[in-house]
Amino acid sequence: MQHDTRDEQHEQQGPHEHREHRGHSSRHADRSAHAGHSAHAPGKAGWSMAARATLHCLTGCAIGEILGMVIGTALGWGNAETMALAIVLAFAFGYTLTLRSVLKAGVDFRTAFRIALAADTLSIAVMELIDNGVIALWPGAMDAQLADALFWGALALSLAVAFIVTTPVNKWMIGRGKGHAVVHRYHG
Repeated sequence: MQHDTRDEQHEQQGPHEHREHRGHSSRHADRSAHAGHSAHAPGKAGWSMAARATLHCLTGCAIGEILGMVIGTALGWGNAETMALAIVLAFAFGYTLTLRSVLKAGVDFRTAFRIALAADTLSIAVMELIDNGVIALWPGAMDAQLADALFWGALALSLAVAFIVTTPVNKWMIGRGKGHAVVHRYHG
């Protein structure tokens, strides 16, 4: 009923005001069409979405981190070389998982690569800083071998701590339309 009164008022006004009203109502129509995706809009980031984005990022980071540490340790490399390889592989696998999902949405490679960089760089960087910081500070973890429980225990704990610290970072980024909010624009 109230909407009818507004329409009558707008009809009595000049065409300029009526046109603005139409544009205004079409914006509402656009929003309602995306109501199922409202959680992806800036300012609407929930902890669940942030945790899923962090878990996605953690998956790529963990694959690269573990692979790098296993390769470096198995080859008898020093701590610095092993950690550098693990970090490079963590970024590579993290970006690759995002790139893969964006490419599936039909986006060209160059655009998909840019999206992956925008979506994951800060998240992976924070995760790697925390993950490697925990391992570096854990007594004996840097010198542990693949057969040592300390190697796997410190690695598991470092990834868990990285997840806990990175989730609020992802929540903050998604809430501002950055990070994985960019990737969600390409999900069908």
